[in-house]
Amino acid sequence: MSSALTKIISVLDPRTGDTVTQVPVTEPADCDAAVGRAADAARAWARTSPADRAAAIAAAAADVRAAADELAELNERETGKLRGDARGGVDAGIDTLLQYAQLGPLHRGRTLQGAWSATDLMVPQPRGVVAVLTPWNDPVAVAAGLLGAALVTGNTVVHKPSERCPQTGRRFAELLAGQLPWGVLEIVDGDATVGAHLAESESVDVVAHVGSSATGRQIAQACAARGAKALLENGGNDALIVDADVNPDWAAGQAALGAFANAGQICTSVERVYVVPSVADAFVDALVDEAASWADRLGPLVDERHREHVHSHVEDAIQHGAHVLIGGEPRPGAGSFYPPTVLTDCSPDMLVMREETFGPIAPVRVVPDFATALVEAGDDRYGLAATVLTADMANAQEAWHGLAVGTVKINAVFGGAPGGAAEPRRASGTGFGFGPELLDEMTAMKVVHWSPPG
Repeated sequence: MSSALTKIISVLDPRTGDTVTQVPVTEPADCDAAVGRAADAARAWARTSPADRAAAIAAAAADVRAAADELAELNERETGKLRGDARGGVDAGIDTLLQYAQLGPLHRGRTLQGAWSATDLMVPQPRGVVAVLTPWNDPVAVAAGLLGAALVTGNTVVHKPSERCPQTGRRFAELLAGQLPWGVLEIVDGDATVGAHLAESESVDVVAHVGSSATGRQIAQACAARGAKALLENGGNDALIVDADVNPDWAAGQAALGAFANAGQICTSVERVYVVPSVADAFVDALVDEAASWADRLGPLVDERHREHVHSHVEDAIQHGAHVLIGGEPRPGAGSFYPPTVLTDCSPDMLVMREETFGPIAPVRVVPDFATALVEAGDDRYGLAATVLTADMANAQEAWHGLAVGTVKINAVFGGAPGGAAEPRRASGTGFGFGPELLDEMTAMKVVHWSPPG
């Protein structure tokens, strides 16, 4: 229950600036009560059979499917995500829930070869209470993975959706909670202060966070101080390398897709581009044409605060010698729109090259050769993903072996087989955030040695 002093979060429609909703921030005492309810429910939920837990997740997926259009509309209004992309995120979330409903009962331990009279086992067990802190850029799909894996392995959850899309996140979690026993899935609302409170709670055993690297570092410190597990997928500064032997028009199409899709607001968006001299001019010309074609296909950035962040990176680049070939200025009028932007003459010290911009910006740097591109792409404090466009098998091998990132994509900025799970590195986080391996993250392995008495 909120009081007159409760902080209120206002969410504005990024297309119009009109108020979409106002949400009271969950107060510390109410947050503690939610954690307490999850802790009280943990023993019974852990003792529930994996098949029954999986059936509840599958039933929740059906409820989400029935509410898919509602969730997509909420997401569109709160974050500006294009309706088709928002619906795609909901559909991906449904598939993810069903995936974990299938994988959960199959999650297994090992038998060990001990003495003839003994039985030795390694058994995965739920960790307890998991705090799940999810982002705004794909709120349903990301939450579905973390919530689905945590719940199907027998953990209880306290979920805090992003304050930038509280209605979308809460509605999705409510659909899941409707198929679960009391206390198994609790929902709180709020900003970073609520997330920090959860991370510091002695009753929370795991904090799973997808968001900024700065917040991830704070969570890691809070968890380390009390011995909790931190599962983090944080920021990225993903490089794209364009080699000499690729079609520059095709390469420009890949770069544009990577940099401009969802207005650049994807964890694995292309953040910086390295190109060798022999194709640089043709590639840049084609990239400018691609940017022009994307101009009417972009939704807004999530809010005005984020647009200011993106533009500050562009202004920093210009001040340090970069040239704007297209875009580079916020679109006038209502909403937090920003045009697809191509920058050239970029240097490593610019913010667009060394920090995560998370907007529709393609900063291009011409480097002497492929080897230099690999060195500069790897000289980065992040380690989420990278893309290499090349027809040279030796260069492709050098790239995937040498780039210290969780995911390397050869000749495609997006895509990949289902079930792939990567571990981000350095400032980009730690632990598996997807795939069957996420079930391992949500459980702790116990060794059991069982021998007869006497």
